[in-house]
Amino acid sequence: MEIHTLLIAFGLTLFAGLSTGIGSALALFTRRTNTKFLSLALGFSAGVMIYVSFVEIFFKGKNILTADTGFGERLGTWITVLAFFGGMALIALIDKLVPNVENPHEMHKVEEMDDGSYKKRKLVRIGIFTALAIAIHNFPEGLATFTATISDPRLGIAIAVAIAIHNIPEGIAVSVPVYYATGNRKKAFWLSFASGLAEPVGAVAGYLILLPFMGDNKTLMGIIFAIVAGIMVFISFDELLPAAEEYGEHHLSVYGMVAGMVVMAFSLLMFI
Repeated sequence: MEIHTLLIAFGLTLFAGLSTGIGSALALFTRRTNTKFLSLALGFSAGVMIYVSFVEIFFKGKNILTADTGFGERLGTWITVLAFFGGMALIALIDKLVPNVENPHEMHKVEEMDDGSYKKRKLVRIGIFTALAIAIHNFPEGLATFTATISDPRLGIAIAVAIAIHNIPEGIAVSVPVYYATGNRKKAFWLSFASGLAEPVGAVAGYLILLPFMGDNKTLMGIIFAIVAGIMVFISFDELLPAAEEYGEHHLSVYGMVAGMVVMAFSLLMFI
């Protein structure tokens, strides 16, 4: 494994994870959230992840498992499909284990900082547990970004950008309640920023645990690709598209999703 490929993989994962700080900055240093832009951006991110998962990553895993491992077309396809839904089950289980009140999917707008219905004594706890919940969710995302970049840096870039976009509202979800309860912008920002560190931690786990086995292990590599595809599709439908519609109009999220698919499609065509 070339050192510059590893550095690119770690760098992209760090960029994706720490973009929670962008969301925190938007929440703390702007008077109102540009919800229409955020809706388009989240839809765009979902489009990128859905398209690249179904068109590129899933079939990359399938091709490895059917052609390069000796499993054959039938068994290799079965393993690919099972790994794909296994990835969905993994991220769904993680999501299920996070209590609803602290679930990072419950997005907050900047305007909610002035909502008197919040009880301040609970807000810091909510913010901290939201940060922990986001960290739990970000770990497999970091693993997905890292492993994809190791195999194909162009895929890694697309995935990192998509994940970075969807981490922005998660940063808002952490910083809003903490700032409203404490009035401390720095504390709210750094807690939000730190919650994204789980992304590069996932990359480190991938490097230490998976990379030693991925070199000549085509079976493991194919399974990981299928799992990553399942994780990304689940995140898109469970997180990104609902959040995009919540922040803006229904059609804005759809337009953003289609635009993301188009951009991803043309970026892949450029490398044929």
